This record gives sequence, C-alpha cells and structure tokens, in this order.
Amino acid sequence: MAMEPCSIFEDVAGRLEAQGSTEANRKTHPGYWIKDLKSLLCTANVEDITFGTGHQIYTRKILPAIEAAETEVVLVTCFLARSVTLDDLGDSLRKLSVKAQRNGKLIKVRICFSSSSIWQKLLQTSSLAGQIWPEAKWGLPRKEELQGLDMEVKSIFQLPFSVMHPKFVVVDRQRVLLPSCNVSWEDWFEGCVDLNGAVVDQFVRFWQSFWAGEEDRQVKITNSTPFSNQQTSAIVREAYAVFLPSPHHRFSLPWVSSEQPPATPLNIYLLTVFTRAERGIYMQTPNLTSIVVLSAILQALERGVDVTILTSRRLMRLEQIVTAGTTTERSVRSLIKRYQALKLHQTSPRDLEAGFVPSHAGRLIVHYHKMRDAIDQLEVEPAQSHLKLTIVDGKVAIFGSGNMDRASWHTSQELGLALTSESLVKQVWQSLSIAMEGRSVTEYDSDKD
Repeated sequence: MAMEPCSIFEDVAGRLEAQGSTEANRKTHPGYWIKDLKSLLCTANVEDITFGTGHQIYTRKILPAIEAAETEVVLVTCFLARSVTLDDLGDSLRKLSVKAQRNGKLIKVRICFSSSSIWQKLLQTSSLAGQIWPEAKWGLPRKEELQGLDMEVKSIFQLPFSVMHPKFVVVDRQRVLLPSCNVSWEDWFEGCVDLNGAVVDQFVRFWQSFWAGEEDRQVKITNSTPFSNQQTSAIVREAYAVFLPSPHHRFSLPWVSSEQPPATPLNIYLLTVFTRAERGIYMQTPNLTSIVVLSAILQALERGVDVTILTSRRLMRLEQIVTAGTTTERSVRSLIKRYQALKLHQTSPRDLEAGFVPSHAGRLIVHYHKMRDAIDQLEVEPAQSHLKLTIVDGKVAIFGSGNMDRASWHTSQELGLALTSESLVKQVWQSLSIAMEGRSVTEYDSDKD
C-alpha cells in the first residue's frame, strides 16, 4: 500500500495544506492549485518513451509532432540557444507555415523560454509579465517566411538565478511531449515522454496561468480528445497521474538560509515517496547537491531500501558552487561516508553484545555517466547525462525538469509528472537499460565494500 496513488496524494495534500497559509505560498505564482489540490490529479496515456541526445529527441519526436500540428503549438523550454536544433526548429516552422497557408488557416505558435545568453539574462526585465522578442532577435525565420503562423516568442527570467526550468511541447491541445532537453547545442543524454489524454489540459492550464498573454488566456481549455498515433500503440492507457508544479522562488545563499525547501507539489511529492519507499529508489539526475534529498536518501537506506543513483561529473560546476556551495562529486563522497558510518553503527559489537538485533541498511550504488565508444560513427555520443527520472518501488515514475540539486529545490521554477503504473515503469526501465548500456561507470557499490 506504500505506493498506492490515492494514499500518496492524501499525504502530499495534507502537507501542502498544512503550509498553504504561509506568506511564501500566498505569493506563489502560478498558484492556481493551492485552493484546489485535487485539480492536480488526472490520467495520462503514454504513447512511448524516447532516449537519446537532445538533438535526436527533437528531430525524431518533437519536430515531426510540430510539423503535424493543425491549430496550435506551444513550446516551453528553459534554454533557447543558437544551435543545429534551433536551425532544425526553424525549418519545421517553415514547413508548418506552408501547410497553414495551403489550408487557409493560421496556426498559432507560442515559444517560451527563460535563458538564451548571459547578456539576455542581465538585460531581461525581472517582471513576470516577461518580454516579447522582436523577430530580428528570434534566431528563427523572419515573419515573411512564416506567414501562415501567428507567432510569438517570449522570455521570463528573474535575476540572479531564478530560471523558468520546465520543458514541454503541446500540440493542438491533444498531445504533450515532455523532454528533459533544451533547444541548444548540448549533446547530453536525454529522455522524452509522449503523452495524450486528460493530462494535456494540465500543461495547457500551467502555460495559460504563467506564460500566456491576456488573449491566449481567454481561450477556454476543453477536454482533450483522444489522440491517435497510427505508427505506435500506447504503452500505457489512463495511468494515474499527478501534475507537479514547483513555482520559482527568490535566490538565497545556501549558507545564510534555511535548508528547508519551499513546500511545492513537486518537492513534497518527492519527499513523500522517498519516505514511503519500501524496496528501491532509482534516481537519474544531472546534479545532486540538495541536502534535503541527500538526507532523504540516507533515511531510506537506513530503513533497508536499496538506492541507485546515476549522475554526472563536472557538469555545470560553477553553477553548483554558487547555488549550493558544493558540487555533485563532493556531495556523493559525503553521502558514501555517512552511509558507511550508518552501516558501522548498525553492526557495532556493543549492540550485538547487548542482544540488539541489528537492522540492515539498504544497498547503495552510485554510477557516473561516461561516454561509450560510438557504435555508429554517424551518431553523436552523449557527453553527460541530463535525464531527470526517479523510480520508486518499481511502481511510480517521476519525469520532468527538476534536478536533485539545490537550485531546483529552492530557486528555479520546475515541473514534474508522476505516473503510477507497474507496467509503465517496467517498460521505462527496459528501454533505459538498453539506452544506458556502456554509458556508466560504478563509483561505489556497498555490496563490494
């Protein structure tokens, strides 16, 4: 019953409601969910899961979906940078424009981002109304090439480090693609979930509440009609889903602020499933610097829960030091030392002599991403892992934009989606295991101590 979805949500809702009257939560934006937590519940059809580099995911999944649009495309990303991926996006928009002109009906395209360069962030207005970009600065085709599109590009960023980190694409309000990758040059290992059904309305509502202009907010959200992909069969129908927004908060230095993270649906949900875990936690994250997460991992291990972590070395180290005062490598070393001390304490001779039956800590395995020799010389090998995926007890999978670092837990706007389905988790794990074959090196395995 530990991973029973309704029971989990009751715990999450109770903790959110207990902290919902605080000043911080009253100022949360978007905060439409605060007065109606059950509105975050829905179901989702999962068409498939794709792994690869960001460019591969865009060319194989996202851009074909954009080109197939009939009425509207909403693309939300954190980083929008000049790159081959951006060039390919431009080509897809040209094709979409030609189709719209042929059909005699404009197709709405909204591109939303938070970061494109250091100068953009320094000069960006801190207003949550954001900034509408002139076409000369899009980095995309000019309007004369996109006459079939009703096009708008908008950015929102708050100094010094409050980025809007979510990444998702909504097509015709019938389909959502939830990637871990940005529109950028970074050749990192990424993932993408292809979704349809009632969950689509959750993403539209989030976009309308935070990103959309007044005119776009007036367009009513309608129940999403079933999406049919003729090339694939859905791997899961109507999985129990929880939409998990995590609004941004003002940056605070780690050594002068509380380590208690803001009580957002994403943060509270993750802490709840960590606490409820009985068998195993798998965590794949670009960075791992959150003290709250590290403590939750240690507590799970102490209860006998096995924990496997896959993360990256030397990824965004300056950002980690500024936002967390540490790095992933230092945090991992600290976790291993604390875990070894825990095991030593659990089996101390004094306790054995006193007749106490020792408890057994769970197994801890830590992997770092590594590049493998390219099997296909035409394929680009991911240099780092940027996937954000947590699996608990083989029943719950949490996808989204949030890392297990202090920036994601305390400062950045994030977005997650929890799906409860043993069959889905099994297929995700099988696909991920194949995709990650030869792409990790074991840093620590407690069974080999």
